[in-house]
Amino acid sequence: MKLGFDIDDTLINLREHAFHLYNRKLNQNVGLDVFHGLKTLEIHEAFGLTKEEGGRMWRDSMEEVYFTDCPPFPYAVEVLRELEEQGHEIYYITARPKEHGERTKQWMKDNGFPVRDDRFYYGMKDEEKLQIIGQLGLDYYFDDKPRVLETLMDQQLKVYAKSNSYNQHLHIPRITCWSELKGILEG
Repeated sequence: MKLGFDIDDTLINLREHAFHLYNRKLNQNVGLDVFHGLKTLEIHEAFGLTKEEGGRMWRDSMEEVYFTDCPPFPYAVEVLRELEEQGHEIYYITARPKEHGERTKQWMKDNGFPVRDDRFYYGMKDEEKLQIIGQLGLDYYFDDKPRVLETLMDQQLKVYAKSNSYNQHLHIPRITCWSELKGILEG
């Protein structure tokens, strides 16, 4: 089978990692209950930042957010490694900026994800991401972003949302923990 995965907030807990960094950098103590209640991808409002201030904070923190100790979601690495060992093709399709692509690929490898260079795509806008997903002929695709997921609903592949507070309004199949993936593929 051909399986496609977004990275940020699908395989790794990037937003929560960034949330902790923002708390530290802004010398605040905004609770995780606030984080888990956010209905948007962006986290800046929880810290009282405007859209512009939040954008600046994200850009200024991007290096630290992307390449420090952001944790994978539980079982993500183990399950993907097992699936690759069984002969499934694992593809990563991320909209991370082009200038971060090669380092992201290496970061994923360093953190145990099964990554093949020819199955790692990065540096595109959401529309281009959708084209790549279509061209690959995937059987399954997993993402967190509502706009991407909604657009893929009419495709021939099975689409799953990695469950997050900001995508609960979507009425599509979802995965809450990566330990569920084998059951999904067998079902």
